[in-house]
Amino acid sequence: MSQQASETAATALPVVSTRIYPRGALDILSRDEVARLKDASAGGMHDLLRRCALAVLTSGSASDDPRAAQELYPSFDIQVLQQDRGVRIELINAPAMAFVDGAIIRGVAELLFAVVRDLAYTAIELGPQYAEDLESSAGLTDAVFGLLRNARILHPIEPNLVVCWGGHSIGREEYQYTKDVGYELGLRGHDICTGCGPGAMKGPMKGATIAHAKQRKRRTRYIGITEPGIIAAESPNPIVNHLVIMPDIEKRLEAFVRLGHGIIVFPGGVGTAEEILYLLGILLREENAQLPFPFILTGPTAAAPYFERIDQFIRLTLGEAAAARYEIIVADPEKVAKRMTAGIRKVREHRIAQKDSFYFNWGVDIPLPYQQPFVPTHEAMAALDLRHGRRPQDLAADLRRAFSGIVAGNVKEDGMRRVEEFGPFQIRGDQDIMQALDALLRAFVEQRRMKISGEYRPCYRVIA
Repeated sequence: MSQQASETAATALPVVSTRIYPRGALDILSRDEVARLKDASAGGMHDLLRRCALAVLTSGSASDDPRAAQELYPSFDIQVLQQDRGVRIELINAPAMAFVDGAIIRGVAELLFAVVRDLAYTAIELGPQYAEDLESSAGLTDAVFGLLRNARILHPIEPNLVVCWGGHSIGREEYQYTKDVGYELGLRGHDICTGCGPGAMKGPMKGATIAHAKQRKRRTRYIGITEPGIIAAESPNPIVNHLVIMPDIEKRLEAFVRLGHGIIVFPGGVGTAEEILYLLGILLREENAQLPFPFILTGPTAAAPYFERIDQFIRLTLGEAAAARYEIIVADPEKVAKRMTAGIRKVREHRIAQKDSFYFNWGVDIPLPYQQPFVPTHEAMAALDLRHGRRPQDLAADLRRAFSGIVAGNVKEDGMRRVEEFGPFQIRGDQDIMQALDALLRAFVEQRRMKISGEYRPCYRVIA
């Protein structure tokens, strides 16, 4: 990596201006891709590129406010330039925390190249001219496959990828537990995939690094999958060595399910509840009834009440069939890893029998309503149908959207702006469902699972 760096004092915080030349994962871009990344007009890609790049350059930040980094580094900019010998990226007034002795940290540079790569691909391959292709379930799955393939993380190796979900705002004991589980998974040769942020998204990766080192595992994968609306609030943690930015939360969720061979859920907040409901809604479909997919909810002893409340909410809204698709294990990292290893062995046998690939789960049926992007406007949130009498998978889809809207109001800039302008989202439904939902959300607030720091002001109102 060649570069030329210089210190500048344009802002109160230390910053660096430099130019870097990508290698490997981002060798070349077309003229059209470069032009779109430079487009600063309304609807152009440059502002999105700037926000995502700044999130990567402030990796390790303790804030979950998507506006914090922009306020700290208002003069930061990034330019992608095409040259005869490839691509040059210019950083203007970039956070000095991403540099050592004037040179950009190698891992940060790799994540920065991933940002440019994925946004360039999305601008072209998923642009307006392909809108018709994205109106069908098969077309959307192909789009997810294309993004993951372009990111070079689809490898025909033995099934070993464990997706770990959980909150970015968790306590020390819960964080240590995620590391312990990651360590046990790593000892058994498993790679880790998370939402790439801090907390329960970092801990399993950190634990696995030690285990992988002990087992002398050289080719390790710590995959972080995010999307533009969330990356600024949950910057990639430093352990991520494969970053993928999906265009929206629905494609991000589908990528987890298509890519992973099993899923572990640690304590979290509304984002974690959204993920649980998404997966349960899919697994409850008749088409997926015989699909082996290890799904474990786990945490330390102190987190047992958290999972009891989640379990009660699922049984009330989706029924006993939904609860039968997951297992709750408390305070036993070794048992979690052994159960996951056994579950992945069954996944391998099923994929061989069905002639499905190891690296991308084509066999799981994900219907169109689970794939179409949900924009959490006040009208859309109020229109969610949260009543008994619906098929469990359909109710799960709308419950997932409700939690998605709360996530947007908490940490996504567009959602925060809507709440500031029009007030809290209103969520309506059957009385017992609303009471259970309200109790669950209140518990998240009391346990400080909504925000890392500061006073939390609810972005929602639950109305029976």
